Amino acid sequence: MTRKHLTADGGTGGASGRGRRRARRFVPLAGLAVLLAACSGEQNALAPAGPFAQGPQDLIVWVFGIAVVVFVLVQGLILYTSWRYRRREGDDSMPEQVHGNTKLEIVWTLIPAMILAAIAVPTVQLIFEQMDEPEGDVLTVEVIGHRWWFEYYYPDYDIYTANEMAIPTDMPVRLEMTATDLARSPDLGVIHSFWIPRLAGKQDLVPGHTTYLNLQADEPGRYLGQCAEYCGLSHVNMRARVVAMEMADFETWVAEQQAPAAVPAAGTLEARGRELFGDLGARQACASCHQVWEGEGLRGPAQGPDLTHLWSREEFAGAIHDLTPENLRAWLADPNSMKPMQYEVNGIGMPNLNLTDDELDALTAYLETLD
Repeated sequence: MTRKHLTADGGTGGASGRGRRRARRFVPLAGLAVLLAACSGEQNALAPAGPFAQGPQDLIVWVFGIAVVVFVLVQGLILYTSWRYRRREGDDSMPEQVHGNTKLEIVWTLIPAMILAAIAVPTVQLIFEQMDEPEGDVLTVEVIGHRWWFEYYYPDYDIYTANEMAIPTDMPVRLEMTATDLARSPDLGVIHSFWIPRLAGKQDLVPGHTTYLNLQADEPGRYLGQCAEYCGLSHVNMRARVVAMEMADFETWVAEQQAPAAVPAAGTLEARGRELFGDLGARQACASCHQVWEGEGLRGPAQGPDLTHLWSREEFAGAIHDLTPENLRAWLADPNSMKPMQYEVNGIGMPNLNLTDDELDALTAYLETLD
């Protein structure tokens, strides 16, 4: 006679028990699938697209090969020893006790030490190669980490932009990076980490300090990345994009970015939006945090992203939303619903300006002209 567990309603739990056992077997498989999915796609560090990503990839393959050889040898010796010296049937004797073997201990201490030394030499050499300033023609870009978006400044061209970094192909790019501090922004400066997996390794951005990173793209394309250091509530929404293009296209992009923003014709909806951008009455005006440079005065950094050529980008809000009129209007209406921020707590992020429908229409129309 078999005994079955009763459920709360008086039935038996055999079927549900089997279901739970199947679910427990499925959980590790699901976890493995998620882990493998993290190693693929457009942010795959194992698919380098430039020399500064190829170097670490080559080192990884070489070190992994050594690890595989060591694993096979060690596991092979364990299996061989377990089989060769197993206790046989009828043998009740105790194995011979050995108090140590000095020569053997020296050997198995020296071998790992030599392996680690062999790995350390190319690793340290690669670190210095990755950090040294490249020779020849180099594009310099200053990267500033905010909460929660990346700002890019091109000192050779006096260009400010955000979220999307444009670079020419086949040219080294020298990133000079830092994070905002209280002198620039009220976001209580924290450490960020800039990482475009297919173009380079990751490097921290520290308030008040300058760190360096080199990257280069061999082919035109759009390379995805993100902040790799936890920096607060919306860390996961702090993404980065590098757009690599042929030199002729890059020069065209530079010329377009250096041009001032167009001023809408008087009396239009866009002109009304421009007025609201600079003056929202008792509310905080957009121009108090964002710059739209129209050719007069100095072009400099602002607390929020430079919007002079906003519509030249494909994404906004830390590169998490496609730049469309619908998304932009929704963002202006309620930024926190589209990207969690902490404005009401400590002034970080974009505030809700409580715009009316007419104001939303006018501001959206004006921002659409910033191409």
